[in-house]
Amino acid sequence: MNPSSGNPGINKLGKVMQQRMRDTNASPLVLDFGVIQGDYSLLTNTYPIPIPKTDYLVCRQLTLGETGSKLTISATDGSHDVYSDPYPDSGYTHIGIGVKHKHDVLIPEKMRWLKPGDHVLVAWVQNDAVVIDVILSATKIGG
Repeated sequence: MNPSSGNPGINKLGKVMQQRMRDTNASPLVLDFGVIQGDYSLLTNTYPIPIPKTDYLVCRQLTLGETGSKLTISATDGSHDVYSDPYPDSGYTHIGIGVKHKHDVLIPEKMRWLKPGDHVLVAWVQNDAVVIDVILSATKIGG
């Protein structure tokens, strides 16, 4: 015998909980637009209160750093030649073909981290706002 069969309150509670679980699992991923505020809080179109920087998430590519900071170092086996002034006081010397050397790879403007005023795409994952990327005008693409 089912112990809850004779208790209408327990049956009602069970049905409510079951429906809430269905509703929660069925909630779709919702995309939203937002703007990064001066204090780095996030103000979205669907949530009227700025979300503090400590209370939203960002995708990893938005945390690389400021424009012009070093992203990585590239190393090459000398696929290009650098010529120099033959005078030692010039500080410019011939490296030569085939010499190993490296270059700093800097973060370009299009890969920088978030800054105030950026318009962003936000995904709502249950109750968490996740900034996916910076949104730009389509005039920034193509020729």
